[in-house]
Amino acid sequence: MQLTQSLHKAQRECPNAVAVAFGDQSLSFAQFKDRVMRLAAVLQQLGMQPGDRVGMMALNSRRYVEYLYGVWWGGGAINPVNVRWSPQEVAYSLDDCDTRILLVDKTFAQQAAMLREKSACLRTLVYCDDGEVPAGMLSYEQLMAQAQPVDDAWRGGDDLAAVMYTGGTTGMPKGVMLSHANLYLNALSAVAAVPRPGAKVGLVVAPFFHVAGCGLSLQLIQRLATQVIVPVFDEALILQAIQTHKVTETFLVPTMIKRLIEHPRFKDFDLSSLGMLLYGAAPIDGVLLDQAMKALPHTEFCQAYGMTELAPTISVLLPADHQPGPDQERRLRSAGRPVPIAEVRIVDPMGQELGPNQVGEIVARGPMVMMGYWNKPAQTAAALRDGWMHTGDGGYMDEQGYLYVVDRLKDMIITGGENVYTAEVENAIAKLPEVSMSAVIGVPDDTWGERVHAVIVLRDGATLDEAQVITHCKSLIAGFKCPRSVEFRAELPLSPAGKLQKFVLREPFWAGRQRGVN
Repeated sequence: MQLTQSLHKAQRECPNAVAVAFGDQSLSFAQFKDRVMRLAAVLQQLGMQPGDRVGMMALNSRRYVEYLYGVWWGGGAINPVNVRWSPQEVAYSLDDCDTRILLVDKTFAQQAAMLREKSACLRTLVYCDDGEVPAGMLSYEQLMAQAQPVDDAWRGGDDLAAVMYTGGTTGMPKGVMLSHANLYLNALSAVAAVPRPGAKVGLVVAPFFHVAGCGLSLQLIQRLATQVIVPVFDEALILQAIQTHKVTETFLVPTMIKRLIEHPRFKDFDLSSLGMLLYGAAPIDGVLLDQAMKALPHTEFCQAYGMTELAPTISVLLPADHQPGPDQERRLRSAGRPVPIAEVRIVDPMGQELGPNQVGEIVARGPMVMMGYWNKPAQTAAALRDGWMHTGDGGYMDEQGYLYVVDRLKDMIITGGENVYTAEVENAIAKLPEVSMSAVIGVPDDTWGERVHAVIVLRDGATLDEAQVITHCKSLIAGFKCPRSVEFRAELPLSPAGKLQKFVLREPFWAGRQRGVN
């Protein structure tokens, strides 16, 4: 099971079909494969050895897809950089897994140059964009033009394919190690679980540094489909791309769906080609889903649930489950049924399986489960027990095997589809000398699903306001992780044993709702 296998297949079956479209540029599968082979040669010449990590810090583009497959073709593993992170977080992710080569586009060229000072291991910067090459960087296109295509390294199966960083419960990001088999089989399983109507033209909107964006791209290439790429989420750009390329499917997080259907020019575009809208990365509000289904009456909807550690999908709520019927309202609150390769069960704190409709922790087993966290054996052992990945999500399964997510057992917030571990935010707040204690929780938000909310106790005589807290946090961590709201209290709720009781802080915000996550 090699991720590059799809390119060999495409070369034989549809070499002249469009593989990638980006702006006014397009590449056939034959052209794409040739560039992948040349990039693999370039990376090997720059020192990439089998299993070495190569990073990319860029917006979505056709070169990003070349990077994914070029690294794999050459025998390396990808480390896609979260471009929303602070320079300190990025440098940590590079050094943590010894990423020595970094591809950079013009949007992040200045920031990447600063990483030379912050990162201990970064050696080579490759400028993968148009225009003048910044000082100290190599030219992607010049290197490609001089390179001779090389043969596939044929790494696959349990070989490392990716290190994808997520937030950390201790305040430091964790590198999720995914193998070729993890990614290949999960993509294959998702395709099998969700039949797609009509022609095969997919729009990749989610960032490639997220497993959702990367995963959709893998599914499209695996199906020998055309993928249309947009650099960032821009409502008008996306609407125009669907109309121009007659896009048949895409993946959006709930926040994106809301912004898209509420765009003032939404009705100006012909979106009739869009046969499938996949959504996930965060629970969707029932009102928003109803609005979206009415706004796109010719489109089937399908929810995917999973996490980076599961490469990523373990259950889907199929289009048929979205159709009117006696169980529709209840089913739409679920995350669907497990995909073919995933076993999912609900367990109590002792690991014993619970019966239908009993709430416990969601755990999963199958070939999509990660290899572990890079260089974090204790956290790996805590997450992977007896072959089961413990998700940290609380939920239950009904008698028909539908999975329901009702709470988050791990201290994490999902805002706009991004995971935020509260320890990261609390660690940043703790660096303010005026702060005695803080607690960060997720509260409902109409736009982002959940927003980061900080509750702070100040030291005696100290003064601080909301703006100062937010500005301070932005200097240390990614903007999406920073509090969007702050309140100050005289004390925080503690148990008799002195343990912080966050559920007491959360309760007023979530009162009257069917679940404790949004």
